[in-house]
Amino acid sequence: MFKKIRVFLLSFALFFIGVDAWLTMVRSTDWDYPLLVTIYPINAQASDKVQRYINRLSVDDFDGIEAFIAEQARAYGLPLTQPVRVELGQQLAEVPDSPPTNASQLDSIVWSLKFRYWVWRMEQAKSNASINVRLFVLYHDPNTTPRLAHSTGLQQGLIGLINAYGDQRYKGSNQVVIAHELLHTVGASDKYDQANNQPLHPYGYAEPARRPLYPQRYAELMGGRIPKSPRESEIPRSLSAVKIGPETAREINWISQ
Repeated sequence: MFKKIRVFLLSFALFFIGVDAWLTMVRSTDWDYPLLVTIYPINAQASDKVQRYINRLSVDDFDGIEAFIAEQARAYGLPLTQPVRVELGQQLAEVPDSPPTNASQLDSIVWSLKFRYWVWRMEQAKSNASINVRLFVLYHDPNTTPRLAHSTGLQQGLIGLINAYGDQRYKGSNQVVIAHELLHTVGASDKYDQANNQPLHPYGYAEPARRPLYPQRYAELMGGRIPKSPRESEIPRSLSAVKIGPETAREINWISQ
C-alpha cells in the first residue's frame, strides 16, 4: 500500500512539473510582454585575455539582438514594440559539460537532463524568478580555439549553451549565434543540412523566391549561412546580414500557423 501511495505521489508531482513546463513554453511565445533573456558569461578556458573581455562586457554589447528581433517582428506585424529584453547576468565560474558530438538520441536526452540539472544548481546560488530565457555563453580565445563547438538551445527549460569568442572583433558573429540559439528556446527549428551546414531551400533561405536564386544577400537566422551557390555559403558577420523567414516566424508564433 505504501509503495502505491509513493508511486501515486511521484506521478502526481511529475504531472504538475510537466504542466508547469508546458505553460512556461506557451507563455514564452504569447508575445503579450517582452521576453526577458539573461546572458551569463563564462570564461571557458580560464584565459586572461578572455577574462579581460568579460570584465568589459555590458548589457549594451547585446543591444543589437534586441534591435534585430524588434525589427524582424515589425515586419510580421507583431504589435509588441520590444519583443525581447536582454540583461547581463553575473559571470559564472563553473563550466558545464558540452553536448556530445555525433550523439545518439539517448545521449542527447541524457546530456540535456544533465545540463538542466546544472542550470538548477547555478540558480541555487542566485535566482531570479522573472527570468524567462537563460543563455550561458562560453567565451573562448580565437587564437587558441579557431573552431568553436556546436551551440545548443533547448525549449525545455528555455535555456541555451552557446560557444562564442571573447574578442571584440567577433561581436557581430557572436550576436548571430546568440540570436539563433535564443530562437531555439522558443520553438524555432534548424533549417540547414546537418551533414554539411548548408541552408535548406526554401525555409533556410532569407529570399527563397529571389531570381536568380544565387547569390543570396542575407542569411535566414535558423538557416545559419548566406547561400552563395547550391554548395557554398558563408557565415554572416553580423545581424545586419540576417533575416527571420516566414516558417521560423510561424514556429515562434509571430504569425498564425
